[in-house]
Amino acid sequence: MTRPFLPWPDKRLRDISRPVDAITDEIRALWDEMIEIMEAMPGYGLAAPQIGVFQRLAVVDCSDERGRVVRLANPEIVARSDETFTYEEASPNLPGVSAKVTRPARVAVSFLDADGDQVRQDFEDVWATSVQHQIDHLNGKLYFDRLSRTRREMLLKKARKL
Repeated sequence: MTRPFLPWPDKRLRDISRPVDAITDEIRALWDEMIEIMEAMPGYGLAAPQIGVFQRLAVVDCSDERGRVVRLANPEIVARSDETFTYEEASPNLPGVSAKVTRPARVAVSFLDADGDQVRQDFEDVWATSVQHQIDHLNGKLYFDRLSRTRREMLLKKARKL
């Protein structure tokens, strides 16, 4: 079964997701489904709230060859660089539009991995952008929230026309 994307402006996209208590077979199956959805988009990441599951779960794979998916539960940024990286971001929850977003170029993230172990991993450039984008979703934020008011209004006006 493939879950549909919640379409913006669904108010649930603004909800803060609840923490995952433990990594179970159900969580692993959800991650597998999320990877399948991410690959079909295609995209560099997916957060569970995007498909209506309000748990702090995300998957990210920014590798050129694919197949290097990082599964994250309860991800939290524990360090970020002062240096920034700008990348064109989009979301299947608001199809047809995108915008350049500037974020820290490097982040260290603490999360539960697929084995249920607490790990810390460093991400940079596109990987860092995708991880931050997914964590935003878990916190009820969308990439366009990071734009100036004028740019955000222009993007949303264009999205409404589509």
